[in-house]
Amino acid sequence: MFSATDHAFMARALHLAQHGLYTTTPNPRVGCVLVRDGRIVGEGWHKKAGEAHAEVNAIHAAGDSARGATAYVTLEPCAHFGRTPPCIDALRAAGVARVVAAMQDPNPLVAGKGLAELGASSIDVSSGLMETEARELNIGFVSRMTRGRPWLRLKVAASLDGKTALNNGTSQWITGADARRDAHAWRARSCAILTGIGTVRDDDPRLTVRDVETTRQPLRVVVDSRLDLPLTAKLLDGGNVLIAAAVHDEEKTAALGRRGAEVVVVPGAHGKVDLPALLLELGQRGINEVLGEAGFKLNGSLMREGCVDELLIYQAPILLGDAARGMFDLPELTELSGKKELDLRELRRIGNDLRFLARFR
Repeated sequence: MFSATDHAFMARALHLAQHGLYTTTPNPRVGCVLVRDGRIVGEGWHKKAGEAHAEVNAIHAAGDSARGATAYVTLEPCAHFGRTPPCIDALRAAGVARVVAAMQDPNPLVAGKGLAELGASSIDVSSGLMETEARELNIGFVSRMTRGRPWLRLKVAASLDGKTALNNGTSQWITGADARRDAHAWRARSCAILTGIGTVRDDDPRLTVRDVETTRQPLRVVVDSRLDLPLTAKLLDGGNVLIAAAVHDEEKTAALGRRGAEVVVVPGAHGKVDLPALLLELGQRGINEVLGEAGFKLNGSLMREGCVDELLIYQAPILLGDAARGMFDLPELTELSGKKELDLRELRRIGNDLRFLARFR
């Protein structure tokens, strides 16, 4: 159905889409290439929500050369009015003859309508070219559109014997500088960073992106059931913080508000925060990808409640011993049939550490 040439031009569109890795949230990352007579005549990518979409940028770059061209776009062109007009109107007006989409848009406002309307306008349309790659690029957006909640990637830095901190809570630094810099790139692509009150107490982190260049900082989310967060916590500097609590406390909520933090109450069982409900709340706020950076207790709770989609584990060639804290606070297994199985997606050496990317089966 698709030629080698089609694959090459879609690969270029996917490469362009990656330019928006840190900037497009809550929108998807999209790239577009316009080709006529075997030559690229225009290309573009979506840079930021509220600004022109990839197709429009490519059309502007192509000018009159867009007439009769093929548009390779990594996501189905939109068919609805949002912050910008429908991209299908721009493609029709430009006289594009063929549209190849990597995947259909999971947004219910589009969901095949864009391609159908283009086809009804006598434009040759098709989809599914390099769909896996396109879906991976927007895995959080797909999650939010189809499940109503963001994709949760849990990041853990551990020793070779699976320990994340000493028994007294000390954890800085287990991995090397290269691994920490790499982790900042994962922070930068995330819409939110999720941590717990225990990590704030032990490490007093800022949870900001510092080691890679970015034009925005993710929302910082703290799971703090009893609103124990100190008003002097470093992560409160600069605002853009959401505190998830299980109790109402008007005085503490007002004090946190003066520090630029918002409190949302999502009570669960036993006085804890309802973690699945928190993810739904984040989904309603347009959060696509969440990077969890917490301690073994919250990590275990997220695992037990089925909130974790992916593990990002950095493992250092050191040993911390049995008394140190593990990765996840999970109940004891008495039979191996209860084990959690994962598919290893990637294994890479980062400096002197190893980086694993794995998903639950």
